[in-house]
Amino acid sequence: VQLQASGGGLVQPGGSLRLSCAASGFTLDYYTIGWFRQAPGKERVGVSGISRSGGSPFYADSVKGRFTISRDSAKNVVYLQMNSLKPEDTAVYYCAAGTNPSWYTFQDEYDYWGQGTQVTVSS
Repeated sequence: VQLQASGGGLVQPGGSLRLSCAASGFTLDYYTIGWFRQAPGKERVGVSGISRSGGSPFYADSVKGRFTISRDSAKNVVYLQMNSLKPEDTAVYYCAAGTNPSWYTFQDEYDYWGQGTQVTVSS
């Protein structure tokens, strides 16, 4: 059972990246998926999440209107499309899968974590 986040990189302010969260050994459709990020010197925080049904995704206020979370069931992948990136979006991004977290940002209630992918927004 493994979860892997990928797609990070260096991008200029205003640019876009798409992060992928891929699973092996289990099916993401049966899990709530959360995206979290940890900036240097700060705690890890939740930025987005999608339930098993896919309805009403969660977005933190800091990313609302710029980030979009989606599922590709055929590929067993969850994406985080990040547009209009800002320097303050710089962080290591993690994806996590949970059978039934009571809220998207409750990190302790997730069962599996990916290893993180670095996103750097800089000119």
